[in-house]
Amino acid sequence: MENVTGIHHITAMAGDPQKNLDFYAGVLGLRLVKLTVNFDDPGTYHFYYGDGLGRPGTILTFFPWPQAAPGRAGVHQVGVVSLAIPQSSLGYWLHRLMEKGVAYSGPFEREGAQVVAFKDPDGLQLELVATPHAPEATAWEAMPVPAEHAVRGVYAAQMWVLRARPSVRTLEAMGYRVKTQRENVTVMVPEGGFGAVEVREAGGFLAARDGVGTVHHVAFRVPDDAAQIALREKLLGLGLRVTEVRERQYFRSVYFREPGGVLFEVATDIPGFTADEPFEALGSSLKLPPWLEASRAQIELALPKIAHPGAEVRA
Repeated sequence: MENVTGIHHITAMAGDPQKNLDFYAGVLGLRLVKLTVNFDDPGTYHFYYGDGLGRPGTILTFFPWPQAAPGRAGVHQVGVVSLAIPQSSLGYWLHRLMEKGVAYSGPFEREGAQVVAFKDPDGLQLELVATPHAPEATAWEAMPVPAEHAVRGVYAAQMWVLRARPSVRTLEAMGYRVKTQRENVTVMVPEGGFGAVEVREAGGFLAARDGVGTVHHVAFRVPDDAAQIALREKLLGLGLRVTEVRERQYFRSVYFREPGGVLFEVATDIPGFTADEPFEALGSSLKLPPWLEASRAQIELALPKIAHPGAEVRA
């Protein structure tokens, strides 16, 4: 098998880590399934949010840099992240966003679903999509949102490019197919049908500027190492510059820029977030890869103090 099966995760850049936690684990009710660091910058947290198990397709991750400058959404980047909720949960979420002081627009109809648009504390553009096709999610004991209303995963990533066709061809080579076309947006879905990519031809937009409130990359899922290697060879054969496999502890990854300039990752479903802590304890303590353990004391000293929403500040 050399095709991806959908979106694995989306990674973005944030500012204040506590505000990020309060919004994604508090307001949106996602589970912090892994508390670790940026392996390339160990003085920075790397937060992983998802459903109770952090299943591929439900994951949003963030690098919070409190002193970093704001970014600018634009071409060569994912500009909008859409999250799926059950169709019957729209009223619950409208009330929750209002109750939590989150400004939103909508709901408006798009392709048979109701969509609510809003931004996170750093300005990242988000949507909740109330769809009859929302998948099931793994619950956990301390859910801040009732299980029947919980966010069910990444519905779509909308990427902004100057010309759509080269990006569409690359996604087709990865196993996506064109589902619909609306104005300047080509909607593509994987074989399983969930985890769409919307390719928006946005020639009038300014180029993106990386920084707080912007998406760093979108990761696509493959089941295992053999599928990843096969897809990497296929992508290399298309003339794309794909990295060697990199160990991310909870999956293995390769990276490349697609023709529109958006950074893509291909990540394995295995081994998952229970590789180094049990389901009941996911996200409860700082986890470091083996090569950083010797520096744990210095790393913990450098990291800002944080607390799970409603909990004591982590010393």
